[in-house]
Amino acid sequence: MLKVGLVGVGGISGAHIPAWEEMENAQLVALCDIRPERMEKYSDKRCYTDLDEMLANEELDILDICLPTYLHADVAVKAMNMGINVVTEKPISLKEEDVERVYSTAEKNNVKFMVAHVLRFWPEYELLKEIYDSKRYGKLLSGTMIRLGGYPKWSWDGWMMDEKRSGLVPFDLHIHDLDFMVYAFGLPKVANQYRSKLPKQDYISLVYDFGEFSINSEASWYAASYPFTAEFRFQFEDAIVANEKGKMMIYLKDNEKIDLSQEAEGDTGSINLPKSDAYANELIYFADCVENNKPVDKFRPEELSCVLKILNNL
Repeated sequence: MLKVGLVGVGGISGAHIPAWEEMENAQLVALCDIRPERMEKYSDKRCYTDLDEMLANEELDILDICLPTYLHADVAVKAMNMGINVVTEKPISLKEEDVERVYSTAEKNNVKFMVAHVLRFWPEYELLKEIYDSKRYGKLLSGTMIRLGGYPKWSWDGWMMDEKRSGLVPFDLHIHDLDFMVYAFGLPKVANQYRSKLPKQDYISLVYDFGEFSINSEASWYAASYPFTAEFRFQFEDAIVANEKGKMMIYLKDNEKIDLSQEAEGDTGSINLPKSDAYANELIYFADCVENNKPVDKFRPEELSCVLKILNNL
C-alpha cells in the first residue's frame, strides 16, 4: 500500500483527494496546509501546518503537490532529495531551467516525478489524439482551442493575480491547451501572437505553426463574470472533430453526425465539480508507475521545456 501525503489543500485538492481515497493500492495518510481550517473536514488524516514537519514525521511513498505555482519546483526537489516520489500540479515551474533541475534530482535519487497535466488524461482530448495518430479521418488541416473565463479573485492571498507567482493566463490557463498540443502534435513554432494585459484581466491569442497545419488558440481571464469555457474544433480531411457546448461531435463529409458525448465523460469546467475521471486517471497512472517501477513515459522533459520556453516569450 502506497502512503501518500498531499500539500496545499486549496481548490484543485478537491479533485485530487477523492481520487486518492478511491484507490485500492494507495492511502492518503497526511495533509499539509498553512490554513488549519482547510483540513478540518479531514479528521481521518494526520494534518500539518508545516511541510518540513510532515516530511520528517511521515514515511511517504508519494507527495502530491497542490501548492501555488511558484512553489512547485522547490518543494518537489526537497521531497525527492528525501527519497519521496513526487506528482505536482501544473506547471512544473515558471522557469524553463527548473525542468532540468527537477528531473536531474529525480534521477539522482532514483524516484519518480510527474507533472499533472490533466488534459493528457481527459477522454475527449485522448480521443482527439487517437484520431490524429490513426489518421482515421485523414490528415489534420487546422485546429482551434479556446479556454476562457473570469479572473480568479478567489485565490488564496491573491497569488493567481500576481504575475511573479502565477505567470497569469499563459502559465495557469493557456498552458493546458499548449501542453496538449505539444504532447499530441509535436513541437510548434509561434506564428502569430497578441496579448492584452490589464491589472484585473489578461487575454492572449496565438497561432501555432506545426508545418502541415496550424492551430489557433485563445485564453483569457476576463474582468467580467464570463462563464468558464474550454472547447476545441479540429478540421481533418474527412471530418470535423469538435468538443463544443458540452458535446463531443464528429461531423462527416456526407452530412452524417456522430455524437460521442455519452461515451466521453464530460466536465462542467468548474474546478470544484469535476465529473470526468481524468483527475483520478492521472494519479492512478502515477501510482502504478511508482508501485511497479515503470518509467513515467507519458511525459517527456523536452515537451515541458518547450511549453515553458514559449510561455516565457509571450
